[in-house]
Amino acid sequence: MIHPKTALKFINDSIGYGVVATEFIPAGTITWALDDLDRAFTPDAVKAMDSVYKNIMDTYSYRNNKGNFVLCWDNGRFVNHSFRANCLTTAYDFEIAIRDI
Repeated sequence: MIHPKTALKFINDSIGYGVVATEFIPAGTITWALDDLDRAFTPDAVKAMDSVYKNIMDTYSYRNNKGNFVLCWDNGRFVNHSFRANCLTTAYDFEIAIRDI
């Protein structure tokens, strides 16, 4: 589940959409947590998908500590795609702000 003080915004043509803070979020805040509506797919399940779905998985999912592909149901799929990300993904199925946002 994505932090409630965020919104999806079009950044530019090369970046596309991204999640931005709508209010101040201090460092140390949990900004996303895995919830029951997110789906995890094994590598074999992704390999068996049609190419259109594989492309979606490559674009919008992340690999968890078990090697599965996790596809978020909310705007969480648009976060942390930066080389200078504001959040750190943990091994405990949540992300935390590593600096003030």
